[in-house]
Amino acid sequence: MDFINPHHQGNSFDSGSGGSSAAAAVLHPAAAPPPLSRYENQKRRDWNTFCQYLRNHRPPLSLPLCSGAHVLEFLRYLDQFGKTKVHNHNCPFFGMPNPPAPCPCPLRQAWGSLDALIGRLRAAYEEHGGKPESNPFGARAVRLFLRDVRDFQSKSRGVSYEKKRKRSAAAAATAAGKRNLAADQPPPASSTAAQFCGNPNNLE
Repeated sequence: MDFINPHHQGNSFDSGSGGSSAAAAVLHPAAAPPPLSRYENQKRRDWNTFCQYLRNHRPPLSLPLCSGAHVLEFLRYLDQFGKTKVHNHNCPFFGMPNPPAPCPCPLRQAWGSLDALIGRLRAAYEEHGGKPESNPFGARAVRLFLRDVRDFQSKSRGVSYEKKRKRSAAAAATAAGKRNLAADQPPPASSTAAQFCGNPNNLE
């Protein structure tokens, strides 16, 4: 094995713009891209899972041929991996948020998980070149399915998915006005006397 003489004239580390730029590239490497957010990572995993589902479909499906009906098949397929107990109508615990004992009712995907999943896949579809008007994840059948799942799980589990209505602007302004009015009022005479006149009851 031959060793390079450090004093050899051809040594690129001695002089020349090429050596300087190479050394600068080593000392100052290109900045790495910022890491993906948790949402973007989850969206990528969801998209890969859906594409794998299409490839395993019999017959295999291509993305341009995917419809809302295929999205519903995918959502029902995911139910086998669910962890949310959904009671049937004939279950004695139907409508109970905290059942006192186990029951044979099936485990399903929670409505909130499915709703968030569809939102991520809908965005990923368009990011991969799909047109918004042909987005199967925004199909009316998918929206109706999610609504039915929400309503049934709400009754079955005895929980409410309704969002709390925000106070109106008028009510908020009225409350703020009452607070400001209370702040502008002078303190009671007794407390003023205790503060400035040495009330003996204020010595404790």
